[in-house]
Amino acid sequence: MKKILSIVICLAMMLSMAIIFASCGKSTYEVALVTDVGQLMDKGFNQGTWEGVEAYAKANNKTYKYYQPANGADATDNDRIAAMRQAINNGAKIIVAPGFLQATAMETVAKENPDIKFVFVDGWAMGLDNVTAIVYKEQESGYLAGYAAVMEGYTKLGFTGGGGGGNPAVCRFGYGFIQGAEDAAKIKGVDVDMKYSFKFGETFSASSELQTQIAGWYSSGTEVVFACGGSMFQSVKSAASEYKDAKIIGVDVDQSGESEKVITSAVKGLSASVQKVLGQFFAGEWDTVLANKAQNLGAADDATGLPTATWRLQNFTVDKYNALFADVKSGKIIPDALYPDDVSTLTLEKVKVTLEK
Repeated sequence: MKKILSIVICLAMMLSMAIIFASCGKSTYEVALVTDVGQLMDKGFNQGTWEGVEAYAKANNKTYKYYQPANGADATDNDRIAAMRQAINNGAKIIVAPGFLQATAMETVAKENPDIKFVFVDGWAMGLDNVTAIVYKEQESGYLAGYAAVMEGYTKLGFTGGGGGGNPAVCRFGYGFIQGAEDAAKIKGVDVDMKYSFKFGETFSASSELQTQIAGWYSSGTEVVFACGGSMFQSVKSAASEYKDAKIIGVDVDQSGESEKVITSAVKGLSASVQKVLGQFFAGEWDTVLANKAQNLGAADDATGLPTATWRLQNFTVDKYNALFADVKSGKIIPDALYPDDVSTLTLEKVKVTLEK
């Protein structure tokens, strides 16, 4: 009898220890990032958003984790849904999801989980109280980049954009770039040629086809290319490396450290704005400040612009840029956000846009 009792006690202790180890072994992560297409450390959109999540979490002792939907550049809505559900299963209280492609997955999972909060970066208010959006006035950063390039002395420009022409943020960057180049060209009294394309940028990925296209631009005289599409930057960088005088304008974050070819970057405050929203959430301000709302951030919020500390412009000075930025910030200059479906139909005085399809 004593032997049986000992065995029972031993089994009970083993079961208790197993339960303890199981509960201790499951890590939970309060803050989650579900990436857009492309890699996490893409030197652009995903990375800038992730850096905001990471900075806030580390500074405020919050657990955090990123989730990359299956199938990479070919990720489907179901892949994104699975990633969001996994984040919730791992304890996420708030999910940050950059990129307009997240919309269907976010709506699905947000409706399933009304107690979980979602931050839709580059998105829109969805009519759901547990979703908030951050959008940017990319046309402002694009405008400043186009203006700076022409004032620097470049008259043969290029723009390559991701999303196949269907990404609103990229289209705003590109349209702003045209407007800035036009205004600067009028001031200088010069004519500007601009090659403009969404070809090979559907998935925001680097490719040999994109590299060949951009190398052809540089070969035919294009002086600087605005690389507007995540990992597409790597193809532009490789193309530029083949030509001594080829220059690049980066996007989303300061990409000057990626190549000496980068003269400046059209940035937006991804990290700062994500940190701001996470702070509002953890301060208990969701219902009063964020629920079912979209913040449209621009120069007035210091969320768009060019990083003057690292740029490689020589003729267009920081003082001149600061004066221009002040005009955009105050509303004296308002770049148009309503981009046309086909930029080649634009009637411009000084900029000739050639659309490559």
